[in-house]
Amino acid sequence: MTAADNAIVRCALDYFEGWFDGDPGRMRRALHPDLVKRAPVGKVLDETTALEMIEATAAGSGRERDPGGRRIDVRVVDVHGTIASAVVDSNVYREYLHLVRTDDGWRIVNALYALT
Repeated sequence: MTAADNAIVRCALDYFEGWFDGDPGRMRRALHPDLVKRAPVGKVLDETTALEMIEATAAGSGRERDPGGRRIDVRVVDVHGTIASAVVDSNVYREYLHLVRTDDGWRIVNALYALT
């Protein structure tokens, strides 16, 4: 794996492990402030912002969903300059992530997910 791939995997793990561990610092580090996270719910898309994700993480919402025997598999799909895409599979979620490289490192700017 390249240095960029490793950094993207670390970002995705901050996002997932931060969620399941209830660590808002890791979640904040993983997310771009303009994040939009979406999930199909019937005929509409449920949307969540970065701030909402950080607050939900701090409140322990992710800890409640941690199934134990945690599995988080991150696959970097493509890196092109300062943009990238990755797929994450866990016991609970399948997520398609779009990331951007900022001065502070890779950050998730878009996420589309479904429950597994």
